Amino acid sequence: MTAVYKRILLKVSGEALAGSKGTGLDNETLKVIGQTIRKLVEMNVQVAVVVGGGNFWRGRSSEGMDRVTADHMGMLATTMNALALSDALEQAGAVTRVLSAIEMRQIAETYIRKRAIRHLEKGRVVIFACGTGNPFFSTDTAAALRASEIEADIIFKATMVDGVYNKDPKKHADAVKYSRVSHDEVLQLSLGVMDATAAALCRDNKVAIAVFDMSDPENIIRMAEGEELGTIVI
Repeated sequence: MTAVYKRILLKVSGEALAGSKGTGLDNETLKVIGQTIRKLVEMNVQVAVVVGGGNFWRGRSSEGMDRVTADHMGMLATTMNALALSDALEQAGAVTRVLSAIEMRQIAETYIRKRAIRHLEKGRVVIFACGTGNPFFSTDTAAALRASEIEADIIFKATMVDGVYNKDPKKHADAVKYSRVSHDEVLQLSLGVMDATAAALCRDNKVAIAVFDMSDPENIIRMAEGEELGTIVI
């Protein structure tokens, strides 16, 4: 197996770690994802991961709560997911480092860009926790920011949909799937690949995005090998 990318940032939603349970963590799902990411490392791909926290906490649904407080709780949720994923990867034989945007010295390293890059160069899987460390910014924006900072070749956005469509394929039978689309089109047509802040950050820093179906984790390997399964945003 030969990868076409040297450094990948994988964005994984919290819901993906919950498997069929929908909430919390599914051990079998974590195990499979950990083994899949380890295969990427064996292909000499440098892998960084940004995890969401929606399987534990969704700040947008916290009606009546202060938004900043809700977002801080979401950051803690991403930390739980980062630690769980780190454990799954270590059990699969990979070496990991969890880097947090908020200082938590007892459980994670504090994020420093050069440290993150050094870990990647040494073949360690770097897992970014706590998003950007700031409220009002999504983990998609964190993925766009970290990918730009570490100069990743591409963002792998693992979703529950097999690509980008002109409208919701679950609601519209005539929805058309894009094989390739530009950053400008994503923003102008509101295609929902990422939120507008994240999409604009990727456009401005020329970071490509691959959107594909995560229901089969092996798709991560196929995408790394250059197989066109989902949608490429360039």
